Amino acid sequence: MSYLRVAPISSLTAEFSVPGDKSMSHRAAILGGLSNGICTIDNFLPSEDCVNTLHAMRLLGVKHEVLEERPEFGPTRLRIHGKSMALSTPDAPIDCGNSGTGMRLLAGLLAGQEFSSELFGDASLSSRPMGRVIDPLSLMGAKIIGAGIRPGCAPLQISPAKLTPIQYQMPMASAQVKSAILLAGLFASGKTSVTQPAETRDHTERMMAAFRVTTRREGQEISIYGGQVPEACDFRVPGDISSAAFWLVAAAAMPGSRLRIQDVGLNPTRTAILKVLSRMGARMLEIVDRSDGEPIGHIEIHGTSLRGTTILLEEVPNLIDEIPVIAVAAALAQGRTVIRNAKELRVKETDRITTVVNGLRAMGAEVEEFEDGMEIEGGKPLKAATIDSCGDHRIAMAFAIAGLFAKGETTIRHTDCINTSYPGFSHHLQAVIRQQTAPSAYHLPTIVRA
Repeated sequence: MSYLRVAPISSLTAEFSVPGDKSMSHRAAILGGLSNGICTIDNFLPSEDCVNTLHAMRLLGVKHEVLEERPEFGPTRLRIHGKSMALSTPDAPIDCGNSGTGMRLLAGLLAGQEFSSELFGDASLSSRPMGRVIDPLSLMGAKIIGAGIRPGCAPLQISPAKLTPIQYQMPMASAQVKSAILLAGLFASGKTSVTQPAETRDHTERMMAAFRVTTRREGQEISIYGGQVPEACDFRVPGDISSAAFWLVAAAAMPGSRLRIQDVGLNPTRTAILKVLSRMGARMLEIVDRSDGEPIGHIEIHGTSLRGTTILLEEVPNLIDEIPVIAVAAALAQGRTVIRNAKELRVKETDRITTVVNGLRAMGAEVEEFEDGMEIEGGKPLKAATIDSCGDHRIAMAFAIAGLFAKGETTIRHTDCINTSYPGFSHHLQAVIRQQTAPSAYHLPTIVRA
């Protein structure tokens, strides 16, 4: 069994970068594969999820070369040979592993192809709802069957189909659903539109623009015309702010600490975590250093005493990945924190509401559970505990951060899952526990290929 042992620390003074953004790495692999030439992708996230998407594109005829890689994980710099939208019939079912993002985006990509395909995943992914992408894609004419044990779940069996445009009103805010429809729209004749009920991540639209694919936005409606071929380009993936969030919480809640996260994505649809920490009293500086479609910069944060807050309804869609570590911040803060309207957490890699509540209670926090969230009365000292991640990478990392504040040694069980989003997390964690301050102590090595 894989595990992490976490000892408490008294301060955190560090400066480092986190691995590439997970959401953008998925999209770079897909759009690079659809492009009309050769693309170089830098700072690709070598996580299991993103590597599975890269392998999926290879099954669809897209060749790639690894230029640099992280030992034991995978490519961080690669060259993709685009197929000009002409994908090939896969000779085997496509394994999406644990990635809901990968499966939903690939479903949109494959919905309008002239060949059959099948998407499958691990036990966790096979229990997650796919009806939210099957329904709109079916309205476009896609022939998709959720052939899993539960209705609407993977494996997804996709038959050849000719797509027609739709105007789709999303019943819930989801960047994955929006992106699946936009990718399908590339293969439909005419204008496909999707209207989101609230702001969601806009990486797909921004990255399509980098590849010279035109989308239009009016209010919350995003439209795309089919028949466009992405133009090959080079793309550098910024650091993932969802990965940075774990260290931002650790530093924010520890008086006297100073942390600088460099080269991180500061897309406004992803920085809700900064707004929440600011409301909680965090002393923070956010600077955009450059913008190449996606704003990239650094965050500097100084530790102080936090106070409780209420997560706003409109913030939830763009905070869904960070809520587990926000709950940890809430337990460390003074006063009450309210997290509601987040029922989506129950259908992630695990039921993140119950898992977070149980973990915090095991560490001595006062938490009340609701169907759509939780309320946390912060300020009680945390104590060490043994926490089962239940195979959920964000649960594992959130409670590793909690362990930095707990009395005694905390053990996190089943931590291999962390590699689905943050290869190198344990290296950074050990440097933090040893209270190292030199940037070189946080360096994640790569191998350069000839």
